[in-house]
Amino acid sequence: MSLASRSPDLARLALAVVQPGFVGETAPSWLLARLEQGLGGVALFGRNIVDPAQVARLTAQVHEANPAALVAVDEEGGDVTRLEHLTGSSWPGNLALGAVDDVDLTERVGAEIGRSLAAAGIDLDYAPDADVNVEAANPVIGVRSFGSDPALVARHTAAWVRGLQSAGVLACAKHFPGHGGTRVDSHLDVPVVDVQDPEHDPALEPFRAAVDAGVAAVMSAHIRLPVLDDRPATLVPAVMTGLLRDTLGFRGLAVSDGLEMGAVARTVGLADGAVLALAAGVDALCIGGDTAGVETLDLVVDAVVEAVHAGRLAEERLAQAAARVAEAAALRDALRDRAERADRADRADVTRGTEAAGRLGGVAHGAGREAATRSIRVRGEVVASAQPPVLLVLEAGTNIAVGSETPVGVVTAARRRWPEVEVHRLAASDDVAAAAGESATLAGDLPAQGGPLWLVVRDPHRHAWMDEAVRTVVATRPDVVVVDTGWPGWEPPAGTTHVVTHGASWAAGEAVVALLTGGPA
Repeated sequence: MSLASRSPDLARLALAVVQPGFVGETAPSWLLARLEQGLGGVALFGRNIVDPAQVARLTAQVHEANPAALVAVDEEGGDVTRLEHLTGSSWPGNLALGAVDDVDLTERVGAEIGRSLAAAGIDLDYAPDADVNVEAANPVIGVRSFGSDPALVARHTAAWVRGLQSAGVLACAKHFPGHGGTRVDSHLDVPVVDVQDPEHDPALEPFRAAVDAGVAAVMSAHIRLPVLDDRPATLVPAVMTGLLRDTLGFRGLAVSDGLEMGAVARTVGLADGAVLALAAGVDALCIGGDTAGVETLDLVVDAVVEAVHAGRLAEERLAQAAARVAEAAALRDALRDRAERADRADRADVTRGTEAAGRLGGVAHGAGREAATRSIRVRGEVVASAQPPVLLVLEAGTNIAVGSETPVGVVTAARRRWPEVEVHRLAASDDVAAAAGESATLAGDLPAQGGPLWLVVRDPHRHAWMDEAVRTVVATRPDVVVVDTGWPGWEPPAGTTHVVTHGASWAAGEAVVALLTGGPA
């Protein structure tokens, strides 16, 4: 018999602070049982999602078992989407919004996303990404950031928070205290950020703006700040209590990034990581991305209870964390009630909210469509053509946050316009010359009179094989249009038509199709 089973009160507190994942499109029996016992929330992933109606049924199951439970999802718009993981997002991501730099538009996008989430029964969105991306080679943030200027990122973070929460969904600014200056993906290892004065680091500016905007939650980053501690920030009291609570004055819910990520799981381990995170000041533990199941949940609950008995975690700290989860649920209820009252007062908002929910998995709409269109940047001459193009996609692979199942939006949009469109793919290669040769061969086999050639790339500045492949394709087919979905700054050979989308969302893809065919956006 475990300590948790012999300490039901502590076990209930421990359950309250965990947000596990699970496998399946309906809630498994073990999850419903733990919810009835006081589990504080669940995290949904793409594997749990088919369509809005199914998600609404799933979240209703969760709330029936525990009305106070927070159903969370990682829905940033842009490249990181869970509700539209099979098609790409109907809303462009942060970098596109930063490129437009219209805070009212950003707030409208946040509100549209919020209405769609609320209609599906989602309570907490692990968004927006508030990182200031100052490292062009960042493998995990990049286009998820509003940009590299702290002031710009701050104003759009605040706008996105206001928009989302106006729809009755809790926002969660991430990844505190800032993941934008790293060259390492914390899903795999521990990135190091060399900051000498963390309290005055410009990376805090967007989080300060989020707090001022009333953000409900803040998610930690598994980065290491050697000036403070050698452990990941999620586990460091000087970060999660000192910087977040004392310096920024945040009083809401502190959420961990996934504890099964390599930066924690491969250093201190999942169970000890959960205990250390709570001791540091984290209130809600996100687990179950790669290790979903009752065994993972029970491992964490047992570890927390045992840590209290052993004196490694104060019971008062655990009770405080559970209370903050309950306060977040109460805030969810208040925000949702306010949003519903506003909708009843304005039937136009009701119509837009219903349309957003019904069109998840459909074309970009409203503010999303406008933002995607306005964010497109073009260098060179655009020769519009209604002929179906041939797409050559250079694939460097996606990071875990994006997910391998989410398609490049321009491919989704092209297939919607031309169901039989021809798509060729070239995978990442360590052999630069071989990749360039294969690209040239593919391009050479596609005669110019057969229609336009669209070359879809992402971050060629990070991948030598991709940069060289672009140059060989341009030499073979000077009429090629290069569609660049990654972090801007790289350029193809002079004279090439270069379309920069600031992300790979479906919304951006629709804007590209409209631009290159001369059709409506």
